[in-house]
Formats: sequence, C-alpha cells, structure tokens
Amino acid sequence: MIGQLGRRLFAGRERVPPAAAAPGDVLAEAVGLRVRLGGREVLRGVSVAARAGEVLALVGPNGAGKSTLLAALAADLPAAEGAVRICGRPATDWTAPELALRRAVLPQSAALSFPFPVADVVRMGRAPWAGTRAADDDDRVVRESMAATEVGGFAARPFSALSGGERARVALARVLAQRTPLLLLDEPTAALDLRHQELVLRICRERAAAGDAVVVVLHDLGLAAAYADRVAVLRGGTVAAEGAPGDVFEEALLSEVYRQPVEVFPHPRTGAPVVAPLRDGGP
Repeated sequence: MIGQLGRRLFAGRERVPPAAAAPGDVLAEAVGLRVRLGGREVLRGVSVAARAGEVLALVGPNGAGKSTLLAALAADLPAAEGAVRICGRPATDWTAPELALRRAVLPQSAALSFPFPVADVVRMGRAPWAGTRAADDDDRVVRESMAATEVGGFAARPFSALSGGERARVALARVLAQRTPLLLLDEPTAALDLRHQELVLRICRERAAAGDAVVVVLHDLGLAAAYADRVAVLRGGTVAAEGAPGDVFEEALLSEVYRQPVEVFPHPRTGAPVVAPLRDGGP
C-alpha cells in the first residue's frame, strides 16, 4: 500500500538523483537569513553551512531559533530576507519531488493518524524513489534502517501503540530509509534513554563518515561536543558563535547565552569538552 501511495505521489514527475558529493561540499546553506513568524522576526541575519562529511549541531536555549533555522534549511519555511541554497541551487528552485531526493527531515514530534505497522512507516521513506531503479532496493534499505535504529523487533506493531522513544526511533528509521545526502534532524534524542541517545548520535557520525551532511538540533551540549564536527550556538535568532566544539564551548560564552553559570572541562579520556552547570557546593 505504501509503495502504491509513493507511485501516485511522484508519478509523472521527472526525478534526477543528486550527484555524489565530495567531502566538504556545501549541501545546504543559509546566507543572511531572516525569517518572520506571526509578525515576529525569529531569525536575524543568520549564515550557516552544512557540508558533506560533517555533523553540524545547532544548540542554544529555548526560543533561540534552532528549529526555525532547521526548517528554513529544509525549504519548509520561506525566507523574509537572505537566501537558502540546497545542493548549490536556491531552495525555491527545487520541486517537492526533487527536494525529497536531496534532503530528509526529522521533525520534533512524530504523529500519524492511522495505525500503520512500523515497517510500513519506515517504508514511507522510500516513496521518493518509487518508479525508479532504486525502488528495487526498498526491502533491503528498510531492513537496514530498522536494524540501525533497533526497531526491527517490533516491525509488525502499529505505530500508535509505541512509546515515545520507540516512535522517535521509527521516525529516524524512516529518514534513514529515504537515503538522501542531507539529513536534518530536530531534537532526535529528546525522548530517548541514554543508550539510544548514543545510538542516534553514532548514526549521525556514521552517515557523515559515509559522505552525508547532517544537521542536528540538540539540547545536550555533551552530545554535541562528543559527536559534532562543528556547532552553531544560537541566541535570540542570531549565531553567537560557530566552530569546532573545543573552540566554541567556552565558559563565558555559554554562561552568557544560557543565562546559567557553567563550567567547561576536558573529558579525562577523550579530551572533548564537558559542560556542566556551576552549582554551589553543599550536602
């Protein structure tokens, strides 16, 4: 049924798969981006780039504009000013079927109106490839995506019967099954336990190592420091700092951005920055 739906959605539309990207190629970028929502300016002159072979983490306090920036990079929100480019072209120049071959988006919450089995939900990620030669790989890609996210054990269960964490992993499996060179993930670890938070970020690293560009919104600065190649710290709709975690995660900057005193120290084994709230000593 899902395959038939995909063929109907994309029938009659020419779809040219994206060319392979070289390491460091910019697959999505915002330049001087301004976005207004409900009459309020949410992003103000933001410039960031997502490069093939890298994980870019968007961090910052609530309301800083992280999810809005991710949605703009996905071409799901229009720019009031500035530009968004995907694979070197203005985002508005791509059709929806073309975009679906170039970027996959994981929203904050995963909801479905019908009780589709888990395997069918993951298979939805293959819809952009319906009617192409790549559709011959659907079964294999779906199996691999479910295995990577550890959801194969409940492939036949209805999506509506899953826990929040299980739904989050199924939604990620759908994104992986889409097999695009650009992954845009909005708080993929929010509903997950410790084991599966690490699993998701390892998947991000694996996809970057395979040549994809991964942009991920995170609240956990420790995960960002451990797994991201670059971080962009957002504050009030602007980029307060961008660079490698070791360069950007400084006590003064983070304390100011989060309005919470923090201390930053190197992990004793890996050397990655560890960020912790500065608390008064006591019992």
